Amino acid sequence: MSPSLFSKKPTKPTQYITVVSGLPRSGTSMMIQMLKVGGIEPVTDNLRLADESNPKGYYEFERVKKLKDGDTQWVKSATGKSVKVISALLDGLPPGYQYRIVFMQRNMDEILASQKQMLISRGEPADRVSDQQLAEIFQKHLQKTTAWLAGQPNMQVLYINYNDMLKDPSPSLKQVNQFLDGKLNVEEMAGVIDKNLYRQRKS
Repeated sequence: MSPSLFSKKPTKPTQYITVVSGLPRSGTSMMIQMLKVGGIEPVTDNLRLADESNPKGYYEFERVKKLKDGDTQWVKSATGKSVKVISALLDGLPPGYQYRIVFMQRNMDEILASQKQMLISRGEPADRVSDQQLAEIFQKHLQKTTAWLAGQPNMQVLYINYNDMLKDPSPSLKQVNQFLDGKLNVEEMAGVIDKNLYRQRKS
């Protein structure tokens, strides 16, 4: 598991945009729900509704998908709030803002199994790329993204392991709370975890 990375501390929490990131199916929806009940309101348009793959909802904002197309005017309104941005889109976030990024990590076999099941549930092909090929693509992407983030002076990053958090939420939630100014309702955040939804479990 990658180490937590901290840079300069904020003078005021509202100067920051809190970003929840990671690969798809890595626990980002759960984390942004945690932040919501903990006290940081998410930026969402409620266009993507809860489904079998995410019964508690996705908490996404559709315009995030257009970051690399230059649709960044909305970013200012996310100051003091949280927003989901998958790892592949992080470099589309505009400069001029300070970001706190909670980056979710998860067992790669579980990510692949979860993605495959989601595609099957949607009636979409789930075997266009082999698991081995996809795992290699994701690992290279994560290495590149981690290195890129380490060089961004306006981005603080905390890496949280999804698997560790489900086993014992307290240490991870303590880290998240400390990283985000220590004012979150950690008890409410812990209540978001539903182990019945942990369906692609690997030893």
